[in-house]
Amino acid sequence: MSAIRLLVLGAVRQHGRAHGYQVRNDLEYWGAHEWSNAKPGSIYHALKQMAKQGLLLAHEIAPSTAGGPPRTEYEITDKGTEEYLRLVRESLTAYDQKPDILSAGLGTMVDLGREEVLGLLEERVRSIEKWRRSVTEYYTPEDGPGQLGHIGEIMNFWIHSADTGAEWTRDLIGRIRDGAYTFAGEGEPFVGVLAEGRQNPYTTGERHPGDDR
Repeated sequence: MSAIRLLVLGAVRQHGRAHGYQVRNDLEYWGAHEWSNAKPGSIYHALKQMAKQGLLLAHEIAPSTAGGPPRTEYEITDKGTEEYLRLVRESLTAYDQKPDILSAGLGTMVDLGREEVLGLLEERVRSIEKWRRSVTEYYTPEDGPGQLGHIGEIMNFWIHSADTGAEWTRDLIGRIRDGAYTFAGEGEPFVGVLAEGRQNPYTTGERHPGDDR
């Protein structure tokens, strides 16, 4: 699973229609260029590829203010929405993925219903606990990982990560159960994308050839 795929679909879906630079601006606003592979080239490539796959519909509009060829605006299709929601669900349950996958899922989870998200996160906790039991049963010596020399620190790290990951997820479940955030079907959603023309305080300011397309 790729975080960039989920992030790009999520940004386009929130806008309704968006050109590539808008999507790039949104992902930089979320800080995704720091914790994922959401670099300009990857974003523009993902937009084009998903348009070819029928997940996005490409519309050519007037040329950009910088001149050059007409800009392309993207709109998510029914197939794209189905793929997007599938990726959101997977990101919240796949405990063994890289942190950028979970981060992308957290940024898009409110597009699902509250009860569904709670169920997905509870499944995540169960998966983490199951993995931890299998590790401690077969790989961790009774006297601790130090019995394996410095190599034991590898398993020590993963067990600690599992414990903190489960604890953090339980805390999130508690916050959501107590009413935090606005989920699908509950009212006006939080707007997580930048309106056209709104300045991004977190932009990198780096130019890319795809910015004007």
